[in-house]
Amino acid sequence: MSNQTVFFKDNFFSAGVTEIFNCEKEKVGELDLKSTFSSSVDVLDKDGRPAVSGSFGFFSNKWRVTTASGEDLGILKQKLTFMSKKYEYDAYGRGVYLIHSEAFSREYDIFDEQSNQIAKFEKVSGFFASPAFQLTNYSDKLSTEELIAVVMGVNAIQKRRSNNAASANGGAGN
Repeated sequence: MSNQTVFFKDNFFSAGVTEIFNCEKEKVGELDLKSTFSSSVDVLDKDGRPAVSGSFGFFSNKWRVTTASGEDLGILKQKLTFMSKKYEYDAYGRGVYLIHSEAFSREYDIFDEQSNQIAKFEKVSGFFASPAFQLTNYSDKLSTEELIAVVMGVNAIQKRRSNNAASANGGAGN
């Protein structure tokens, strides 16, 4: 899965295996959403072999991306902003990438350190269904599998923030 556009989705309970498709609706891989109780994911190649993994560190709000053998590829963290959504992906030794979206947009752009767009992704559904994503990779430094793990990290950080906000609001009246 090199420079291309792919489509993939989360499951309603964030568990199980979902397929990754290209624009021709051909299966090019799978996304293994490990468990309802954890946010970790494996991106599998078209033969079902693990390529890249993503998960939160122990007691951390940072999303760690690793190879199938456990080597660190990078770390994703949210940047504090007022009227937009920003994340930073440090691809150890391969650059630091800014992920940016306007406040109410479902579209995200990924830029390298020279402000060149290297990828973009968009939530293409998710109101009453599981979120589905369209990712277009223009990069020759970051694989599509790695970027899928980054997108799922952005999704996991957002879910964690909304769950924490709901818990805080729900506990305020008790």
